[in-house]
Formats: sequence, structure tokens, C-alpha cells
Amino acid sequence: MLRTERPGDMLPVQALLEAAFGREDEAVLVNRLRECGAAVVTMVEEEEYEFMGHLLMSPVTINGEEGPWLGLAPLAVHPDWQGQGIGSDLVREGLDTALEMDWKAVVVLGDPAYYQRFGFRPASEFGLHCIYEVPAECFMAMELIPGSLATLRGEVLYHPVFDEVPQEQPEAM
Repeated sequence: MLRTERPGDMLPVQALLEAAFGREDEAVLVNRLRECGAAVVTMVEEEEYEFMGHLLMSPVTINGEEGPWLGLAPLAVHPDWQGQGIGSDLVREGLDTALEMDWKAVVVLGDPAYYQRFGFRPASEFGLHCIYEVPAECFMAMELIPGSLATLRGEVLYHPVFDEVPQEQPEAM
């Protein structure tokens, strides 16, 4: 069952994130984003209380300005369930939910081959760049409303919590 995360899901989601990433950093990140109210879109896929996947989106800023933009991170699928389309289901449902909530665009840092199939394109095509030192093709953006990024240019910042939690990069599968 694919659904919005509920308060009672915290511990199973934490276990899922730790299993998927092999460390606790992403679980700590998700908990802190929840605590400060920045976990805007949170989805889980579970079957009979077995948590198979999780997705979180939180607000990002462009040139220091808040707007109707989200960052997708982290996306996690339990190792026992990878390769079965769960991550894809979560991304599609997460994007649909974000659009229903009137968010206009989403950025993601991840594998271009994976995220381009959902409509993500290099953020540089929109004149956007990431504060993290990553290959340009790995930082992508998607307009949920066509033209919503047309007049924007500059630096995208994830929520400050991302810089408080030690991790290699904001993980997105």
C-alpha cells in the first residue's frame, strides 16, 4: 500500500532508512526535518506493516528566496525490495502529491538515468545550480507547472537541516 506517512510510522521508517543506506544519517535527517515541520511530502510503501520504501520532500530556496519549490531527498527502498518498482511508485506519487499541494517545481540530486524518466532535467537547463559540489548532470529539476522556473536563475539551497546532519551528499537513491 502506497500512502502518506503517519506519526506511528517513525520507527519503521527509521529502520528502513538505516537498512537502505547502511547508516543512520538519513534517518536522523528525516527525523530532524519532521521535527522542524519541513517534511512537506512524505510517502511510504508498506505491506502488512512491512515498510518497503520511503520518500520525503522538503522546501528549498533559490537565491535565498522561499518559493513553491521542493527538494526530493531522501528516497529509500529496503534492500529486500529493490528492483521491483517501489522507488518509481514513490516518486510518481510524491510528485502528484506535491502538485496537488500547489508546489510548482522539484529538484533532486541523484542518478540522471533514474530520475530523467520522471521528467527531471539537468537543473542547469533552468539556470539553477546546487551548493554542493556534484557533477552538474546529477542535480536535476522538474517543473510541476510548466514555466514555473522560467524566470529563475541561481543557487538552490536545501533546508538548513541538511547541513547539520553529517552525510556524504543529500541522498536521493
